[in-house]
Amino acid sequence: MIKVYTTIMIFTFLSGIATADTVKDNIQSLQKEWALINYETTEDNREAAFSILAKKANELTGQYPDRAEPLVWEGIILSTYAGAKGGLGALGLIEEARDRLLDAEKINANALNGSIYTSLGSLYYQAPGWPISFGSNDDAKLYLNRALEINPNGIDPNYFYGDFLIEQGKYKEAIAVLEHALEAPLRPERPVADAGRKIEIHEKILLARKKINQ
Repeated sequence: MIKVYTTIMIFTFLSGIATADTVKDNIQSLQKEWALINYETTEDNREAAFSILAKKANELTGQYPDRAEPLVWEGIILSTYAGAKGGLGALGLIEEARDRLLDAEKINANALNGSIYTSLGSLYYQAPGWPISFGSNDDAKLYLNRALEINPNGIDPNYFYGDFLIEQGKYKEAIAVLEHALEAPLRPERPVADAGRKIEIHEKILLARKKINQ
């Protein structure tokens, strides 16, 4: 009987590892496609490409309903899809993105090194406020600070917090945060995303300096 139980436990353990590896591989695939669309696809083709990627992400979420990571990336993809779409048609997408991220938070708030809070923070300061949508600078600051508590040296939380500070007119503080973002460790599995984000960071630093000198 002991041998039978041991075999079952080993099988369950190995199945868990296989599932984790499968989820990780699928998430990396979404990350790569997202980066290529966001940074290397022409603006005219970006909306359609994100629409297709959002469907892939939703399928992955359906396959692993008890995992936070697919929900996080579905939220990220929906939010950037909304940015590519623009206008009133984007409002439904940003609400879907927020809901996916909040669902992910319920499963594992620390998933993907604080990406839930980075993404929620960016949504809350970029979305229109009430009565049009749910935008809130107070909530944005709260979420972005949570993201930085989890991942203080990450390129994404520092970029979005720096961008938020620019929106708030805190240009000198923004430059310091954005320069810290440039010092973030490289992510070997995400070279396109890192290169694209660094270009955005330099652009934001230039913008902040121009605002200071006006």
